[in-house]
Amino acid sequence: MTADTTPARTWLDTLRPYAQPRPVAMLFLGFSAGLPFLLVFSTLSAWLREAGIDRTTIGLLSWVGLAYSFKLLWAPIVDRMPIPLLTRWLGRRRSWMLLSQLALIAGLAAMAQGDPAQHLAILAVLAICVAFASATQDIAIDAWRIESAPLQQQGTMAAAYQLGYRAGLLMATAGALWLAGEFDWRIAYLTMAALAGVGLITTLCIAEPEVRISADTVLREQRVLDFLEAKAHWPRPLRHLGGWFVGAVVCPLVDFFARNGTTTGVLILAFIGSFRLTDYTMGVMANPFYLDVGYTLQEIALVAKGYGVVASIIGVIAGGIGVTRLGVVRALIVGGVLVILSNLAFATLAFARDPGLLSLAAVVSGDNFAYNFAGTAFIAYLSGLTNTAYTATQYALFSSLFSLPGKLLMGASGFVVDTFGYPLFFVYTSALGIPALLIIRWLSRRMPPQSRA
Repeated sequence: MTADTTPARTWLDTLRPYAQPRPVAMLFLGFSAGLPFLLVFSTLSAWLREAGIDRTTIGLLSWVGLAYSFKLLWAPIVDRMPIPLLTRWLGRRRSWMLLSQLALIAGLAAMAQGDPAQHLAILAVLAICVAFASATQDIAIDAWRIESAPLQQQGTMAAAYQLGYRAGLLMATAGALWLAGEFDWRIAYLTMAALAGVGLITTLCIAEPEVRISADTVLREQRVLDFLEAKAHWPRPLRHLGGWFVGAVVCPLVDFFARNGTTTGVLILAFIGSFRLTDYTMGVMANPFYLDVGYTLQEIALVAKGYGVVASIIGVIAGGIGVTRLGVVRALIVGGVLVILSNLAFATLAFARDPGLLSLAAVVSGDNFAYNFAGTAFIAYLSGLTNTAYTATQYALFSSLFSLPGKLLMGASGFVVDTFGYPLFFVYTSALGIPALLIIRWLSRRMPPQSRA
């Protein structure tokens, strides 16, 4: 009998792929994607609370983030429509990245001049513009990430993206809160606008990915040509608009259900829509909770945000390794359970009469680890569901679904806290994670996660 001479795979071998050029570029693009998100969400809620805005209004203003959930509506444009001059110069994905990043910088700089106490409506409109530009950037970055690496490297790309994303969130929370405490909110948001340039520089340095189209996809695209031939009597602009709609909107949806089947496809979408309910409904009340318990802005920045970065990094790397060694579905189940437990841990702070910084650090570290472990596995799962012919549209569908239900529910988070108190609020957010675990368990028995066509 021949002995197995295959060398054992060490932990160093597992981490080595993160040093390759594409994961490194993904790190910086992830930072660019994560930076603006909390500047119109959690960090903005801290600014509003300090300005004396009531919690119910803060909860309602969190609906600014719905732009991320409705990006499916314009994802087909990003997927198919070229930008004059820019697309010829940079390519399909990089041109949309650059345009959205320029809009981000301008929007954050404009928000820096806002005053929530005097002109709340203007600040809200600017936040919507920033959210729209950020969501557009996400569409292009997600498409670049999936198209630039093969399926077996998507776990690594997802972990690199999550690591950069966490760094961006850290800067938008700990960095912005610290600057606001030491100086003012104007300096904080102007600094964030300058840091948005990291993504712009990365976009100019990376290469446009090459996309190969499968035979099945080519056959489905034939429907577009058939449509154009059947409508030859229509005016030319209307015929081209109809053909674009069939190719950019109808074909991606038909492709998804053709590859998965109707029943399984619907359950996959239901899982996607319920997996992050706990994170979104709890997240908008995090900073108001810290302030109401008695922590200062500097303490929140140092402990709740800064101290948790180590746990975030460990969670991202553990999530990437978990996808490689456990498989995507098992990693999703582990991550979902950890998120539920970490939310329940917040109730301990709410019950404590005088919670110290050590208690805050322990609870937040556990939450950051769980959130990033689950997030890395989730991104890898979603990436495996897409067809590279429709990357932007299909991934936008998935990412819109996983954020829309949570963002709709988080608008009522302030009302739940005011009515029932923080302890029951955290029990409520934890229970929201249970349906997704039941669905993914059923899916794991029915079929493995789908790969790209």
